[in-house]
Amino acid sequence: MMQNNCAMLGKNIKIGVRAEIGSNVVIHDNVAIGEGVRIDDNTVLGKLPLVSKNSATTKEQTLGPLIIGNGTLIGSGAIIYTGARIGSNCLIADNATVREDVVIGDNTIIGSKSLVENKVEIGSHCKIQSNVHIVPYSKIEDFVFIAPGVLTSNDAYVGRTKERLTKFKGVHIKKGARIGVGAILLPGITIHEDALVGAGSVVTKDVAAGTVVVGVPAKYLKEVPKEQLLENQ
Repeated sequence: MMQNNCAMLGKNIKIGVRAEIGSNVVIHDNVAIGEGVRIDDNTVLGKLPLVSKNSATTKEQTLGPLIIGNGTLIGSGAIIYTGARIGSNCLIADNATVREDVVIGDNTIIGSKSLVENKVEIGSHCKIQSNVHIVPYSKIEDFVFIAPGVLTSNDAYVGRTKERLTKFKGVHIKKGARIGVGAILLPGITIHEDALVGAGSVVTKDVAAGTVVVGVPAKYLKEVPKEQLLENQ
């Protein structure tokens, strides 16, 4: 392990062989870091969530350890909360945030300044690029591509009425789907396998497998070309 001016080490920390830790890194209690992990400067690992009285999706709870898989790279200024599980050979880029109760599979990229909120599941071999916001209660399956600036939502009541508290629903992006730059996905939307959402689209209803949708609101344009289907890669 390489350790350089580490600002804080908590209790019950496990660090694998060949791990590299940069300057001013804060590692809170109950963090397990795998072999060959690289953690760059000014990163915070194992942060506890802030629980506001007005929070709708964050509650007081006992959280498990933060687990970071072998070979994962974590950029400068990243914040990863306790209770998250990061797979092997992932990249959590500079200034990205991964909240508690998040599971990320192997070989997945979370881009710079992206935010993965709590209660989210992300599969393996995904590419989530910069400045993406993934809301709570979302599920992203394997081999999904999300371009920069994509926004998701989970509250169809837009912050009003108590009824919303029982009906939060994030987005479900199925295997091999692709989301273009700057697209917006409304609450409860399902993007089915191998679908493609065009840049700048506002998706207000489910998108069928293997189709291309574009526009505001997004509408069917054509079928995804066969050579672009995941099975042909």
